[in-house]
Amino acid sequence: MIPGMNPKDMARVMKQMGIKNDELPAKRVVIELEDKKLIIEPAQVMQIEMQGQKTFQIMGNVKEESSSSLEDAKLVMAQASCSLEEAQNALKEANGDIAEAILKLQK
Repeated sequence: MIPGMNPKDMARVMKQMGIKNDELPAKRVVIELEDKKLIIEPAQVMQIEMQGQKTFQIMGNVKEESSSSLEDAKLVMAQASCSLEEAQNALKEANGDIAEAILKLQK
């Protein structure tokens, strides 16, 4: 926002410029990257539409989580003789470290 400008005036000016601004009722946003996930929770999401293009602004507390692939879980499952679910949980607890997950399951 522009300092000293009334939010209602700002909304009116944006409407005159053809900019639509809506708050979406999101609780959580997950952005999946190649090697990890960004989890924003609680999330405040604003959708801004201008000239036919939609842009999203996300605000909130960000937490990084390593994303273990299915192949990693299958490897842990084979090495530790456990179920896929157990392997995925062990990988999550070990922050994606395959060796640590296998050792935890073998204890």
